[in-house]
Parts: sequence; C-alpha cells; structure tokens
Amino acid sequence: MQDLKTSVRDIHDFPKKGIIFKDITTLLQNKSAFRQAVDSIADEFKTKKIDYVLSVEARGFIFGAPVAYKLGAGIVPVRKKGKLPYKTHSVTYELEYGKDTLEIHQDAFPKAARILIVDDLLATGGTVRAVADLVEKMGGEIAGIAFVIELTPLKGRDKLKGYKILSLVQDEHC
Repeated sequence: MQDLKTSVRDIHDFPKKGIIFKDITTLLQNKSAFRQAVDSIADEFKTKKIDYVLSVEARGFIFGAPVAYKLGAGIVPVRKKGKLPYKTHSVTYELEYGKDTLEIHQDAFPKAARILIVDDLLATGGTVRAVADLVEKMGGEIAGIAFVIELTPLKGRDKLKGYKILSLVQDEHC
C-alpha cells in the first residue's frame, strides 16, 4: 500500500489553518494507485455477497462506483439534503463545526440487502456512523465499511465498533 500512501498529497492549512487536507486527486491521476485502491477494496469483499455499495458524497462516489462494478453490485449514492429527486430517508448528525444531513432514496435497496459502505476517508467517523445508522433503520445488513485513508489519531474507528472495517492507508498526520 506504499504506492497509495505516497500518491496522496498533503495540503497544509486547508481549508483552515492547522488542518492537513488529504488531496486524493494525485492518487486518482496515478493509474496504478487508483487501480490498486479499487482492486484492494473489491478483493477484500469479493466473497461477502455484496448486493449494494453505498458511497458517500462526493469523494466516496469516485471509489464506490468502480468497486460496485467489480463486485457485480448496485451502487447507491448517499447525498446531502435536497440533492436526490425522489422520496428519501434522512439522517442529521454532528460535525466538528455544526450539523449536516444526508439522504438516501427510500427505495435504494430492499430489506436484508447486504451493503458495503465506501468512502475515501475516515476521520472522526461521524459521517459514516450516520450512514450506517440509516442503512440499519432501512433494514439493510452492513457487510463492511471501506476507506482509502484512515486518519488514525482522530479515532473514527471507535464510532464504528462491531463492523468489519478496511482502511487501505493509515495516516498519523492530520
């Protein structure tokens, strides 16, 4: 996974002073690193009988769609409030600086569907915890949660106890 780690660019003081932003555009430009990220997630879950991959707006879409394709699964976008055109279920959750709301179509998947949640980055875990709660409220079974990058000092994994979690790159700098 060294190829992946070196393919992510750190941008200091973005979006505000003291933050180290993990810029994945450099990973996406690196053909072998992008392929490695998608293949590694798909390989980890290929025997788990995944029905749907849920990907979280917006950077999660980049990885979720090709993983779903490789697994022969459907892709379900989880979007910010007001972005989906049909009837939705929503979840509001706490951020470091306020609240946010995510939505999913009410008919996104049938009850008991096996779900893989894919996002680019695990920081505090709040966003994906909210998505997991929404999936379970809708009757889905979470087969796993996958991230390209995990910011280990923020302990986001603690909010996701009980789930199979894959993170391809663990990063100490945030």
